Amino acid sequence: MPTDAALSPTLLAALFVFAAVGSITPGPNNIMLMVSGVNFGIRRTLPQMVGIFIGLAVINLAVGLGLGLVFSQFPLVRIGLMFVGIGYTLWLAWTIASAGSLGGGTLAHPLSFPASFAFQWVNAKLWMTSIAAVAIYVRPRHVVSDTALVTGMFSVINVPAMFLWAGFGVGLRQALQKPGRIRVFNIVMGLLLAASVLAFLRG
Repeated sequence: MPTDAALSPTLLAALFVFAAVGSITPGPNNIMLMVSGVNFGIRRTLPQMVGIFIGLAVINLAVGLGLGLVFSQFPLVRIGLMFVGIGYTLWLAWTIASAGSLGGGTLAHPLSFPASFAFQWVNAKLWMTSIAAVAIYVRPRHVVSDTALVTGMFSVINVPAMFLWAGFGVGLRQALQKPGRIRVFNIVMGLLLAASVLAFLRG
Protein backbone atom coordinates (compact mmCIF):
# COMPACT_ATOMS: atom_id res chain seq x y z
CA MET A 1 0.00 0.00 0.00
CA PRO A 2 1.46 3.38 -0.90
CA THR A 3 2.47 5.58 2.02
CA ASP A 4 0.08 8.35 0.94
CA ALA A 5 -2.96 6.05 0.99
CA ALA A 6 -4.22 7.53 4.24
CA LEU A 7 -4.84 11.15 5.09
CA SER A 8 -2.10 12.70 7.23
CA PRO A 9 -2.77 13.21 10.96
CA THR A 10 -3.05 16.94 10.29
CA LEU A 11 -5.73 16.44 7.63
CA LEU A 12 -7.54 13.91 9.82
CA ALA A 13 -7.66 16.43 12.65
CA ALA A 14 -8.89 19.10 10.25
CA LEU A 15 -11.59 16.75 8.95
CA PHE A 16 -12.66 15.98 12.51
CA VAL A 17 -13.04 19.68 13.30
CA PHE A 18 -14.87 20.28 10.01
CA ALA A 19 -17.31 17.42 10.70
CA ALA A 20 -17.81 18.49 14.31
CA VAL A 21 -18.60 22.08 13.39
CA GLY A 22 -20.88 20.98 10.55
CA SER A 23 -22.73 18.57 12.85
CA ILE A 24 -23.13 20.71 15.97
CA THR A 25 -23.94 24.14 14.53
CA PRO A 26 -27.59 25.20 14.11
CA GLY A 27 -29.26 24.10 10.91
CA PRO A 28 -32.55 22.60 9.76
CA ASN A 29 -31.88 19.15 11.23
CA ASN A 30 -30.66 20.36 14.61
CA ILE A 31 -33.43 22.91 15.04
CA MET A 32 -36.07 20.30 14.21
CA LEU A 33 -34.44 17.82 16.62
CA MET A 34 -34.64 20.36 19.44
CA VAL A 35 -38.27 21.13 18.59
CA SER A 36 -39.06 17.42 18.54
CA GLY A 37 -37.28 16.91 21.86
CA VAL A 38 -39.41 19.64 23.44
CA ASN A 39 -42.68 18.45 21.96
CA PHE A 40 -42.27 14.66 21.93
CA GLY A 41 -39.19 13.56 23.91
CA ILE A 42 -36.17 11.47 22.89
CA ARG A 43 -37.89 8.12 22.28
CA ARG A 44 -40.40 9.47 19.76
CA THR A 45 -37.62 11.46 18.08
CA LEU A 46 -35.46 8.36 17.42
CA PRO A 47 -36.98 7.57 13.96
CA GLN A 48 -36.20 11.14 12.92
CA MET A 49 -32.59 10.66 14.09
CA VAL A 50 -32.25 7.42 12.13
CA GLY A 51 -33.54 9.15 9.00
CA ILE A 52 -30.96 11.91 9.45
CA PHE A 53 -28.16 9.39 10.12
CA ILE A 54 -28.85 7.26 7.06
CA GLY A 55 -29.68 10.21 4.81
CA LEU A 56 -26.44 11.97 5.74
CA ALA A 57 -24.39 8.86 5.00
CA VAL A 58 -26.09 8.22 1.66
CA ILE A 59 -25.67 11.81 0.51
CA ASN A 60 -22.01 11.96 1.55
CA LEU A 61 -21.36 8.74 -0.36
CA ALA A 62 -23.30 9.97 -3.39
CA VAL A 63 -21.46 13.29 -3.51
CA GLY A 64 -18.08 11.68 -2.98
CA LEU A 65 -18.67 9.02 -5.64
CA GLY A 66 -19.92 11.31 -8.38
CA LEU A 67 -23.05 13.30 -7.69
CA GLY A 68 -20.95 16.41 -7.10
CA LEU A 69 -19.70 16.02 -10.68
CA VAL A 70 -23.31 15.91 -11.92
CA PHE A 71 -24.00 19.18 -10.10
CA SER A 72 -20.94 20.82 -11.64
CA GLN A 73 -21.94 19.69 -15.14
CA PHE A 74 -25.65 20.45 -14.73
CA PRO A 75 -25.97 23.38 -12.30
CA LEU A 76 -29.72 23.66 -12.91
CA VAL A 77 -30.18 20.30 -11.16
CA ARG A 78 -28.55 21.66 -8.04
CA ILE A 79 -30.45 24.95 -8.25
CA GLY A 80 -33.75 23.12 -8.66
CA LEU A 81 -33.02 20.86 -5.72
CA MET A 82 -32.03 23.87 -3.63
CA PHE A 83 -35.31 25.69 -4.26
CA VAL A 84 -37.37 22.57 -3.56
CA GLY A 85 -35.46 22.28 -0.30
CA ILE A 86 -36.04 25.91 0.60
CA GLY A 87 -39.77 25.60 -0.09
CA TYR A 88 -40.13 22.42 1.97
CA THR A 89 -38.09 23.82 4.85
CA LEU A 90 -40.20 26.98 4.94
CA TRP A 91 -43.30 24.77 5.11
CA LEU A 92 -41.75 22.91 8.05
CA ALA A 93 -40.94 26.25 9.68
CA TRP A 94 -44.60 27.25 9.39
CA THR A 95 -45.68 23.88 10.81
CA ILE A 96 -43.47 24.43 13.85
CA ALA A 97 -44.37 28.09 14.34
CA SER A 98 -48.12 27.40 14.19
CA ALA A 99 -48.05 24.76 16.95
CA GLY A 100 -49.53 26.38 20.04
CA SER A 101 -48.99 23.62 22.59
CA LEU A 102 -46.78 20.60 23.24
CA GLY A 103 -47.43 18.31 20.29
CA GLY A 104 -50.36 20.49 19.30
CA GLY A 105 -51.53 22.49 16.31
CA THR A 106 -50.15 21.29 13.01
CA LEU A 107 -47.13 19.81 14.83
CA ALA A 108 -49.07 16.68 15.79
CA HIS A 109 -46.19 14.17 15.57
CA PRO A 110 -42.42 14.08 15.06
CA LEU A 111 -40.96 13.43 11.63
CA SER A 112 -41.13 9.74 10.73
CA PHE A 113 -38.08 7.88 9.43
CA PRO A 114 -39.19 8.13 5.75
CA ALA A 115 -39.99 11.84 6.06
CA SER A 116 -36.71 12.56 7.84
CA PHE A 117 -34.70 10.56 5.31
CA ALA A 118 -36.45 12.27 2.40
CA PHE A 119 -35.82 15.69 3.94
CA GLN A 120 -32.06 15.14 3.76
CA TRP A 121 -32.27 15.23 -0.04
CA VAL A 122 -33.57 18.79 0.06
CA ASN A 123 -31.53 19.96 3.07
CA ALA A 124 -29.43 22.83 1.72
CA LYS A 125 -27.01 22.88 4.67
CA LEU A 126 -26.29 19.17 4.32
CA TRP A 127 -25.61 19.44 0.60
CA MET A 128 -23.29 22.43 1.00
CA THR A 129 -21.42 20.79 3.86
CA SER A 130 -21.08 17.50 1.98
CA ILE A 131 -19.87 19.13 -1.24
CA ALA A 132 -17.34 21.22 0.70
CA ALA A 133 -16.07 18.17 2.62
CA VAL A 134 -15.64 16.14 -0.56
CA ALA A 135 -13.93 19.02 -2.36
CA ILE A 136 -11.43 19.47 0.48
CA TYR A 137 -10.79 15.97 1.81
CA VAL A 138 -11.41 13.51 -1.05
CA ARG A 139 -8.27 13.09 -3.16
CA PRO A 140 -8.60 12.18 -6.86
CA ARG A 141 -6.56 8.96 -6.50
CA HIS A 142 -8.30 7.81 -3.32
CA VAL A 143 -11.93 8.59 -4.03
CA VAL A 144 -13.45 5.44 -2.52
CA SER A 145 -11.33 5.31 0.66
CA ASP A 146 -11.49 9.06 1.30
CA THR A 147 -15.24 9.19 0.67
CA ALA A 148 -15.71 6.31 3.12
CA LEU A 149 -13.56 8.15 5.67
CA VAL A 150 -15.48 11.42 5.29
CA THR A 151 -18.80 9.59 5.53
CA GLY A 152 -17.70 7.63 8.58
CA MET A 153 -16.36 10.71 10.35
CA PHE A 154 -19.56 12.68 9.81
CA SER A 155 -21.74 9.72 10.79
CA VAL A 156 -19.90 9.03 14.05
CA ILE A 157 -19.82 12.68 15.11
CA ASN A 158 -23.43 13.30 14.09
CA VAL A 159 -24.83 10.75 16.57
CA PRO A 160 -23.87 12.60 19.79
CA ALA A 161 -24.72 15.91 18.11
CA MET A 162 -28.26 14.71 17.39
CA PHE A 163 -28.75 13.49 20.96
CA LEU A 164 -27.34 16.76 22.27
CA TRP A 165 -29.87 18.86 20.34
CA ALA A 166 -32.82 16.58 21.07
CA GLY A 167 -31.72 16.31 24.71
CA PHE A 168 -31.51 20.08 24.96
CA GLY A 169 -35.12 20.17 23.82
CA VAL A 170 -36.12 17.61 26.44
CA GLY A 171 -34.37 19.71 29.07
CA LEU A 172 -36.53 22.67 28.12
CA ARG A 173 -39.75 20.65 28.16
CA GLN A 174 -40.61 21.25 31.82
CA ALA A 175 -40.00 24.98 31.54
CA LEU A 176 -42.26 25.16 28.48
CA GLN A 177 -45.29 23.32 29.86
CA LYS A 178 -47.44 26.43 29.82
CA PRO A 179 -49.15 26.95 26.41
CA GLY A 180 -47.96 30.56 26.18
CA ARG A 181 -44.32 29.56 26.60
CA ILE A 182 -44.38 26.70 24.12
CA ARG A 183 -46.17 28.94 21.64
CA VAL A 184 -43.35 31.49 21.88
CA PHE A 185 -40.73 28.73 21.68
CA ASN A 186 -42.27 27.18 18.57
CA ILE A 187 -42.61 30.57 16.87
CA VAL A 188 -38.96 31.39 17.59
CA MET A 189 -37.80 27.96 16.37
CA GLY A 190 -39.91 28.29 13.22
CA LEU A 191 -38.33 31.67 12.51
CA LEU A 192 -34.83 30.27 13.15
CA LEU A 193 -35.50 27.36 10.82
CA ALA A 194 -36.70 29.74 8.11
CA ALA A 195 -33.66 31.97 8.66
CA SER A 196 -31.27 29.01 8.50
CA VAL A 197 -32.43 28.12 4.99
CA LEU A 198 -33.00 31.63 3.66
CA ALA A 199 -29.37 32.40 4.52
CA PHE A 200 -28.41 30.24 1.53
CA LEU A 201 -30.18 32.66 -0.79
CA ARG A 202 -27.77 35.37 0.30
CA GLY A 203 -24.70 33.17 0.08
